[in-house]
Amino acid sequence: MATSTKKPGTATRKRNRLYWAVPAVLVGLVLVVLIARLLVGLPAVASFLAAYPGQSELPDNAPVGFPAWLAWQHFLNAFFLLLIIRTGWQVRTSTKPSGHWTRNNKGLIRTKNAPTKITLELWFHLTLDALWVLNGLVFAVLLFATGQWTRIVPTSWDIFPNALSAALQYASLDWPTEDGWINYNALQLLAYFATVFIAAPLAFITGLRMSSAWPKKAQGLNKAYPIEWARAVHFPVMVYFVAFIVVHVFLVLATGALRNLNHMYGVRDDDGWFGFWVFLASVVVMVAAWFLARPIFLRPIASLMGKVSR
Repeated sequence: MATSTKKPGTATRKRNRLYWAVPAVLVGLVLVVLIARLLVGLPAVASFLAAYPGQSELPDNAPVGFPAWLAWQHFLNAFFLLLIIRTGWQVRTSTKPSGHWTRNNKGLIRTKNAPTKITLELWFHLTLDALWVLNGLVFAVLLFATGQWTRIVPTSWDIFPNALSAALQYASLDWPTEDGWINYNALQLLAYFATVFIAAPLAFITGLRMSSAWPKKAQGLNKAYPIEWARAVHFPVMVYFVAFIVVHVFLVLATGALRNLNHMYGVRDDDGWFGFWVFLASVVVMVAAWFLARPIFLRPIASLMGKVSR
């Protein structure tokens, strides 16, 4: 009797890897919790946690609470990031574009060379990027003009041992006390700092290098900043944003959802439902934008700024 030597297909191998990856991750998480609980029970670690409770002191002039502009900025950042991640994934994985777009070479943006034809998906991605960057610039100006920067920029070296303390507390499931209205814990502060001042600029400069706006004939500049480096960094940065959003949303809901939503959407420090309803309305807007971001709706908008073709 002949024996089949047919190897499993790519889809089967991916399913097998996923089949084993899920329990492996769960086992890994259980081990992390057990090791963390073992560590916090040691006298030396207990003394460390007592000396560094997980929160670094803010400067005396640090503001308390959240202004209304920060709530709007939070929503706009979430809105743009959601669509940027969606369109970025489409640009990376689509094999058949839904259309093409060529910029009108007139008005304020006029170049000597003819504009480059790009896919409709890439046009939407770049448009969202531009709006996100503009919103980020407004955010940065307001952040430093109002003193809110002191809440997400480390101002003392003890932020690092406090961050380690907070990480141990999270891992041991004995979570640090949350009081985001006054002060984030050190791990939160470092995460927000990395997102705003490291990940966001990296996404911008790598995306700019990969875009058609980058000067292709600038040999010295292109050699100093090769496009391969930008491509190697841009996708991991997107993965970072996805991971940050997942963890951020989970902790918001798991550490006092109503109070946290009131902080971010209601600009108040209580356990009422106002922030929840504003949050729910923002989710409806984002879901609607997700489903409306289709070629049939994008083509008329894109045609206002260039020529749309198949």
